[in-house]
Amino acid sequence: MAFHYPNGRRFVPQAMEEKKSPLEKISYGNRGKTLEDDLNETNLYYLAHNIAVIHKKPTPIQIVDVHYPKRSAAVIKEAYFKQASTTDYNGVYKGRYIDFEAKETKNSSSFPLKNFHDHQIEHMKHIVQHNGIAFVIIRFSAMDDIYLMSSEQLSFYWQRMKDGGRKSITLQEVENSSKKITLGFQPRIDYIKVVDSLIAENF
Repeated sequence: MAFHYPNGRRFVPQAMEEKKSPLEKISYGNRGKTLEDDLNETNLYYLAHNIAVIHKKPTPIQIVDVHYPKRSAAVIKEAYFKQASTTDYNGVYKGRYIDFEAKETKNSSSFPLKNFHDHQIEHMKHIVQHNGIAFVIIRFSAMDDIYLMSSEQLSFYWQRMKDGGRKSITLQEVENSSKKITLGFQPRIDYIKVVDSLIAENF
C-alpha cells in the first residue's frame, strides 16, 4: 500500500529508512528515538501511574484507491496523509484540558517558525480562551535539549514574523521564554512537572 504526504512525496516507513543508513540513526542521547517516540512512552507512563491521560491524535488519512479482493474484505492500495487540523496531543491533567504540539529541529542556533501553521496557532489561542493549557514542546536534536514554550509566547513570535520580523526563534529566545525539560529514564520527557509550574503561574 502506498502512502503519500500532502506535498505528494511518498511516505517511507521508519524501519526502511534505518536499513538504508543505520549509522546515521545512532544517537547516544536518545538511541535514535524521535521526539514523538519519547512523548508517546512518557504518556504511557503517565497513564499507567494515573498521573494524566494524554494521547496522540491520529494522523488524518485520505484514501484514494481501494481494492476489494473479497466481498467481506477491502485492501487500501493508496492513501495520502492529510494536513492535521489542530495539534499533536491532547488530554486531561488535574481536571484541566491539555493541548500541545511537538516539534524538533536539527538547527542548533534557532527554531524555524515554518514548522507551525496558522490554524495550529489559532487552535491553541482558542484553547487558552477557554481556560485550557496549550503549549509546544521543542527539541533541538543536535544537543538533545527540550523546551516547553507556552502558546502565548509562541503567538508572540508568530505575530512578529507576520509583521515582517524574523522567521525563526533564536536559541537564546527559546531559552529565555521557555522552560527546559530535564531528560530522564521513566518518564523520558517529564513535561508534566513544567505544566505544574504553568498552572501555578496562570491559574
